[in-house]
Amino acid sequence: MIELDLILLVGSVVVMVAILSARLGTRVGLPALLLFLGVGVLLGETRINFDNPDLAHALGFAALVIILAEGGLTTKWSDIRPSVGIAGVLATVGIGISVGLMALFGHFVLGLDWWIAILLGAVVSPTDAAAVFSVLRNVPLPHKLRGVVEAESGLNDAPTVLLVSLASSAALSGRSEDSLILLGGVILLELVAGIGLGVLLGWLGAQMLRRVALPASGLYPLATMVWIVFTFGVTSELHTSGFAAVYACALMLGNAQLPHRGATRSFVEGVGWIAQIGLFVMLGLLAVPERLGVREVLVALVAGLFLTFVARPVSVFLSATPFRMPFKEQAFLSWAGLRGAVPIIMATVPLSMGVPNAAYLFDVVLIFVIIFTCVQAPTLPFVARRLGLVDLERAREVEVEVAPLDMISADLLQVRVPEGSRIAGIEIAELRLPKDTVVTLIIRNQSPFRPRPQERLKVADELLIVTPSSQRDRTERRLALLSRQGRLASWRKTANDSD
Repeated sequence: MIELDLILLVGSVVVMVAILSARLGTRVGLPALLLFLGVGVLLGETRINFDNPDLAHALGFAALVIILAEGGLTTKWSDIRPSVGIAGVLATVGIGISVGLMALFGHFVLGLDWWIAILLGAVVSPTDAAAVFSVLRNVPLPHKLRGVVEAESGLNDAPTVLLVSLASSAALSGRSEDSLILLGGVILLELVAGIGLGVLLGWLGAQMLRRVALPASGLYPLATMVWIVFTFGVTSELHTSGFAAVYACALMLGNAQLPHRGATRSFVEGVGWIAQIGLFVMLGLLAVPERLGVREVLVALVAGLFLTFVARPVSVFLSATPFRMPFKEQAFLSWAGLRGAVPIIMATVPLSMGVPNAAYLFDVVLIFVIIFTCVQAPTLPFVARRLGLVDLERAREVEVEVAPLDMISADLLQVRVPEGSRIAGIEIAELRLPKDTVVTLIIRNQSPFRPRPQERLKVADELLIVTPSSQRDRTERRLALLSRQGRLASWRKTANDSD
């Protein structure tokens, strides 16, 4: 009989410990995933026995869907649009270069079998979306550089999943290494089809959510997440890249004018944390510390050094140079190739399929991730400062929550003035909002009042603004521009005021 009370007790304790670990990780600059992994290892060494790689593979992919959905929903298209080209090359050509170099190094230097060397390169080459989002969003980088890193981490999971799955199948069937050319063609086809279907389904989901008046605001975030999961299921059944479709669909929905966007963002961030906690605790349970010997540590260390200082910089240089990216940005991009969830999840694929030496590969990847995440993640802010890439003047934009007013074809915007925003100190009359847009209420220190035209805004003010639905985009752009440039902001769209 299942002891439900004990399961709930242990589960709640694990989640609370993981949440406290996340707070500690934020202070020291480490992705919380490493601490979650440690919690899982400790639990595995006590009384919980978990050794099911098939279940770990399935749950890992499910968690990755949620993590990618969070990444897409919380990424601004205006931030990554100038960077999509270079990010796409990094996520495909760059990954191919890195995998090729790692495979050659693994076979001829580390003495690994060809397919294990190829799998090692495929598993450790992609950057991890969860690690990138949790670390880099606390570093004030220029929009374009941030967009490159975030878009690459969101896009490179899809080709990597396909490569690892197909390479594992090829290793089991005894195909020659020459079949890699065929694998590359299949991966490219499935990737393009997945992105196309993801964009289409994202557009359809946005149209549906805009027009359906649900009975409770809490249903909008749930409907958004369910639609993204539905997208993954449909595209995977059509034998295209479900992960590429998830990120494309989530990016479309996250940048569409949907109701209750703030609530949706908070919901997906919470679900994303739960996915990361469960994922890494599970992977920690799957680890066997007794198998981690000196040989595994040495292989992981040498392979990590080669990837960090040779394979990754070469792939970035060859991918970014045609786009005329400055050398300093290339150097930061090379160092910002964080590994986390994705490599360990990918290492469960050959393990669950029964590829020879897959357990050894899993152990090497586990050590690799722990060592190099501890080295790279805390030093990213320092590297950005030393390279002169920290944008200290970039103001934080206002936070806007939207609710539809269906009866009058208008939207109610709930706007919060964050610390550092230049909209603080501006009078209501100086906002110059679009026609028929009105600031109806200000909530200051939990006390609401109707503002006068001469009322000056303050940090932490909550504004309720009613605007016609046709003017909503223009109103949000105007508020964002005021937040960055202050009262002298022009109506004319600037380089940073893009949709």
